[in-house]
Amino acid sequence: MYNQILLQLDGAGSGIMGQVFLFGSIILIMYFFMIRPQQKKQKETTRFISEIKKGDHVVTVGGIHGKVFSVEGDIVQIELDKGIKLKVEKSALSLDYSKKLNNGK
Repeated sequence: MYNQILLQLDGAGSGIMGQVFLFGSIILIMYFFMIRPQQKKQKETTRFISEIKKGDHVVTVGGIHGKVFSVEGDIVQIELDKGIKLKVEKSALSLDYSKKLNNGK
C-alpha cells in the first residue's frame, strides 16, 4: 500500500513538469501568432502616420478616398475633388486600404 502511494507521488512530479512545459508552450505559441504580429502591425501603422506628406493618396477608416492636401500636426486635410477638402485626424487614416490603393497603381 505504501509503495503504491510513493509510486503515485513520483508520477505526480513528472506530471507537473509536463503541465508547466505545456503551459509555457501555449504562451510561446500565443506570442508568435498573436502578440508579435500585432506589435509589428502597430509599428507599421505608427510609421505610416508619421510619414504622411502632401500628395499622398490615402483612405480613411470610414472608406473615404482622397489626396493629402496639407498636414498640420495631428490634422490632415484631404482633397476629395477640386475644391472639396475634408479635415480628419491622422489616426482616422487606414494603413491597409492606403497600401492597396498605392500598390494598385
